[in-house]
Amino acid sequence: MWNICGVTLNPGEKKQVMLEPGVKGYQIPATLICGKKPGKTLLVTAGIHAGEYPGVAAVIRLAAEMDPSRVEGNLVFMHCVNTSGFWARTVEIVPEDGYNLNRDYPGREEGTTGEKIAYYFMTELFPYVDFIFDFHSGANTEIMTPLVFYTNAEKVKEASYEAAKALDLAYLVESEATKGQYSYAAHHYDVPGLLVEIGHSHSCHPEWVELYYRNMKLLLQHLGICQFGERKTVENQTVHKKVVYLDAAEQGLWYPAVTARQKVKKGQLLGHAEDFFGNKTKSYYAQEDGTVLYYTDALSVPQDSFLMAYGLEEGAEVL
Repeated sequence: MWNICGVTLNPGEKKQVMLEPGVKGYQIPATLICGKKPGKTLLVTAGIHAGEYPGVAAVIRLAAEMDPSRVEGNLVFMHCVNTSGFWARTVEIVPEDGYNLNRDYPGREEGTTGEKIAYYFMTELFPYVDFIFDFHSGANTEIMTPLVFYTNAEKVKEASYEAAKALDLAYLVESEATKGQYSYAAHHYDVPGLLVEIGHSHSCHPEWVELYYRNMKLLLQHLGICQFGERKTVENQTVHKKVVYLDAAEQGLWYPAVTARQKVKKGQLLGHAEDFFGNKTKSYYAQEDGTVLYYTDALSVPQDSFLMAYGLEEGAEVL
């Protein structure tokens, strides 16, 4: 028998439920699976950022197909966490309070809507799961190459890194984040985890959904929860342990000079900003040799907004 989030399941049982994270009227669609045999408990989350769609579609697909009789362990598939944002078509935030579930942990029991959802994860999920798989994509203005972030939390870094290597993604990035859903769990609850980015621009292309679907199967195999006979197709993986996250020094109209996966050299122009009259106001150059992982293609860039992330060649490793 398995108890999670106030729901009880027997071995070999599967339930589709609407979880209530302590906010009146707020529901999170989820599929809970108690495997026929004991094993690890995996939490899979999509829609933490409401406008990042491919992971949502992939989770719905695999959750519907999963046969509990083939599962060793337990599965929590959260089809879309930020449901109010999903229907409101927000980019990232919970619309009720502007809370970012991948930036603003910890939550509070008596807090706002987003804070209560975070607190629900902290009390009802993080203490009871063995691994977290969180799905994102470049939002409305980010051009993203598929990649996986693994936490650098000391106690679970190695387990997270080994899981990242099992995925069919060419770029692995070591993350220092501590205030997102999976990263907070890693640093404060010793739960290993990964954050995957596939897709971008508020789109849900079938090939992105398929890549998420395949990588879920690869992770389930790696964790020993379910076997599918799935195999990696990527021949080489690059691990970036140092990444430059470039923000706008001032507001302006942004014109990038590079694209995702492009190699850049120290001193190379990455892009420039102009004013409304076409006058160049700021140019941005690579600090070191590296590879562009993702960037914004928005014309409007407010001061301190994100421009680009590039992984440095220094310390990078090819597997």
